[in-house]
Parts: sequence; C-alpha cells; structure tokens
Amino acid sequence: MNLSNLSFFYGESVYVDAMGTIIFRQEGHKFDGSLLHDFDLIILIVREQEDKPLTVEHTMAGELRCQVLHVSLGSLRRWLVAGEKGDLVKCFMEGEIVHDPYARLVQLRQDFIEFRQPLRDRKMLYEFSHFLWMYVEAKRYMQEGFYTDAYHSVLNSLKHWAKIELIEQKVLPEKAVWEQVRGLNTAIHKLYEELTQSTETLAQRVELVMLACEFSVMSKMAECTVLLLNILRSRPKPWSVEELAHHPELDMISNKLPLVLRTLVNRSLVRETAVWSEGVTYGNQGIRYSAD
Repeated sequence: MNLSNLSFFYGESVYVDAMGTIIFRQEGHKFDGSLLHDFDLIILIVREQEDKPLTVEHTMAGELRCQVLHVSLGSLRRWLVAGEKGDLVKCFMEGEIVHDPYARLVQLRQDFIEFRQPLRDRKMLYEFSHFLWMYVEAKRYMQEGFYTDAYHSVLNSLKHWAKIELIEQKVLPEKAVWEQVRGLNTAIHKLYEELTQSTETLAQRVELVMLACEFSVMSKMAECTVLLLNILRSRPKPWSVEELAHHPELDMISNKLPLVLRTLVNRSLVRETAVWSEGVTYGNQGIRYSAD
C-alpha cells in the first residue's frame, strides 16, 4: 500500500472527522522500548476534539506494521510548547503530511520551525510558571532545612531560567539546554557551574542561586507573562481564576496559574478586585483579576 492510499484510508476515508494526517516511516528501526518501537509506519491522526485522550491502534498495511496514534490538535500544541512527547513531536516534525486540507498542520509545523509568535509567548509563560513553581519549592525546602531537596528544586528552576534566556534570544530550547546556553555565554551558565561545582556548602550555593533568581528573573516578570497579561486586558470585566484556568491559551499552566497570579498581584502587575457573585459560598466575595 503506497502513501497516497494510506492517506485516503487514514485521513479521508475511515476518519472523516480527521483534520490532518501525518505518516512517519521508520528506516532500520529496532526495538528500543519507546512508544514508536517495532513499527514500520507511525500514522498521526490529528483531530479537533479537545477532550480526546491519546489513543492507539495497531494495524497492517500490506506487510508493513503500523501504529496509528489519534491526538487532538490541542494536545499537539501543548507538547510543542512543553517540550514533551518527543517521539510524537519527531513524527509530527519529520513525517509526511498527507492530509491537511486547510494547511493547519503545515502552519503549525512552520511556526515551530521558525519559533515565531504566538508560540514564543506561550513557551515563555510555560517556562516562567515552572521556574516560579520550582523556585518557591526550593525556598520552602530551605526554610525547613531540607538542603538536598532545595538543591534539586533550585537546579530545576535554573533549567527553566536557562530556557527563558534562550527564548529571549529567539532560540527554541532543546533537550541539551545547558549546551545551548553555554554558547550564549550568559550569567545563567556561570550560576549553574557555581551551584554544581563550587566548594561552598550546599546551603550557601542554594542561597546564592536563589538570590540571583529573585533579582534577575523576577525583574523580567512582565516580559515573561505577556500572554497572561494580554488575556487579562482583553475584556473590561475582571477574570476569575476558574475562567483563566479554562482559557485555551492557559490550560497548559492551569495548575500553576494561581501561583503566577498571586505573584503578579504582589508585584503590582495584576490588580485584584473583590466582587459579589453567584456561586461564592457563605456570603464571601469572589476575587477577580485584571491588568492595566
């Protein structure tokens, strides 16, 4: 069965609700325990439905073994922003687009290759939210005297900071982040070496990096959260945290959104307003968020 026949069968014939189909041919593959192992063809069926989980089919096309993966467009976008599901992203980036009637997959792939807006703003917000989460975790561990846990948390926060610096340079962060940053010769790599190689005590190294995080990255907060601030400004009515968490542009950070919002409020970048509204229990006022 040739690719044109597979295109019709998997993209237009059987799955009439598919918005696009990508076929990735594995050459000289061997079993390696990954999601893609032991198959000749990987077929991505991309659908519009946001509530559809990743589903898998195993089929035969002549003598070729096929793994058919059904993914939603939203999931695919999240993986690209988060740097997750590297095997599936590889299929998306390197496979042949055989069905894409509205060129949406072509556009998404090009946006990723050229790392252009709005992908950069999404990626920046994603990395900042994770940086902030790990920074706060490290701070809590330090207060409790758990220095080894604080070390691992601050090391993770540094990695997200490194990705922020790469994004500022319009460079797409890859797996080998520290090698990418080394070439930029920025302060972040020196901090990484200080944290991992210094002869000072563990607590002293962690405290030094946390001070740097406080004064350097926090000063870039408005730049890192442009996407969220623009959403807050997009209507005159303030937003509830529930509304923001369900916004399609923010679902990738929904579990970290409360922390980001409160930090922005503390830095006077976001304004909070107490309002009376239905659904708030015990006569309490709900908190809404807006930005100038």
